[in-house]
Amino acid sequence: MTTSSSLNARAPAAGTLRHDARVIGLVGLAHLISHFSQLLLAPLFPWLKDAFNVSYAELGFLMTIFFVVSCAVQAMAGFVVDRFGPRPLLFGGLALLGIAAFGYSLSTSYWMMAGFAVVGGVGNGVFHPVDYTLLNRKISPSRLGHAYSVHGITGSLGWALAPALVVTLTLAYSWRVALASAAVLVFAVLAILLVNREKLALKLASPDKGAPSVDGGLGFLKIPAVWVCFAFFFWYAMALSVVQAFAPESARQLHAVPLPLVAMCLTIYMVCSAGGMVLGGFLAADPMRCERIVGTGMGAAATVALLLALGRLEAWMVPVLFGVMGFVSGIAAPSRDLLVKRSTPENATGRVYGVVYAGLDIGQAVSPLIFGIMMDHGQYRGVLLGLALVQAVLIVSAFNVRRVRRVAVVAA
Repeated sequence: MTTSSSLNARAPAAGTLRHDARVIGLVGLAHLISHFSQLLLAPLFPWLKDAFNVSYAELGFLMTIFFVVSCAVQAMAGFVVDRFGPRPLLFGGLALLGIAAFGYSLSTSYWMMAGFAVVGGVGNGVFHPVDYTLLNRKISPSRLGHAYSVHGITGSLGWALAPALVVTLTLAYSWRVALASAAVLVFAVLAILLVNREKLALKLASPDKGAPSVDGGLGFLKIPAVWVCFAFFFWYAMALSVVQAFAPESARQLHAVPLPLVAMCLTIYMVCSAGGMVLGGFLAADPMRCERIVGTGMGAAATVALLLALGRLEAWMVPVLFGVMGFVSGIAAPSRDLLVKRSTPENATGRVYGVVYAGLDIGQAVSPLIFGIMMDHGQYRGVLLGLALVQAVLIVSAFNVRRVRRVAVVAA
């Protein structure tokens, strides 16, 4: 019979490389599934359009439902994380994503799909408060940059996996089989996390008298850095949305890029972004320079966007430049997350990350409204110039986080 003491003796101590690697891997796997679930429906729109006799606008509204619900839940989930810990919400979120995927596969009407989009949005909304609370509280400070790097990479891999899986299975079988298979994958990951649930256990923090007061639950909203970080992530999401939805087509129109090369642009961007995150994890080992890293990365990305907008480019150069833009943006990603970490009281991690990362969902909702109109009016150069402008705003926003934080320290 194995005793509790012997189990503790064999368990890696908190702060060791083995312990940190396991936690980072489990959190990263959950984050992969979150991003995977965000792109289950969009690649299947051609099939769903015929199946339910609806328009692309109606299908797009399913994604609007998903992200609006996710945004609302994300802000509220932070309070629950701080009150009950991140693990219950992590398991519940994964279960809801699996239920939503199965529900999609069984839907017999558009409104059934919409209902399960609500379920999926609720499940997706818990991940950022949960993930960053686990990473910030369980990972050694010296490895946080690497943890954020892996977290970003797994998210990108989730975005890449979804269309590859569901489109392949739809072509081979049907869209219903594809979505049911996606649900099986979600529940398989949930099972892995349940088996390793002890590694995700977290003792709730007691209030830190030296930290900014967050008494009363909403006290953290008085911290200026929270809202500066919210604004930063709003602009970050706007830039990412432009890259994902409009920048490749704008570059095609401006530089006569063949469709096969255009199709490669986003994939190359995401792969190079993942590579940049690896390097960014090492650079973020020193948290004192995170604003400079974000500023440099976003400045380089804005320069590439300007070149795409104003340069005279050969067609083959366009996907190369998308790769460069993805790499320099990826370098900034781990330091981007450290901006929030350095502005977060220990006893309000979930609440702060819930509010701050709600800026991502809002940015992704607003950006298509602005840049989609520009695309409809043929303002392709304006789309890329707008992308460069948003990336430049990110530079100012990053240094504004540092300024607000320093003012708070002086005032204290």
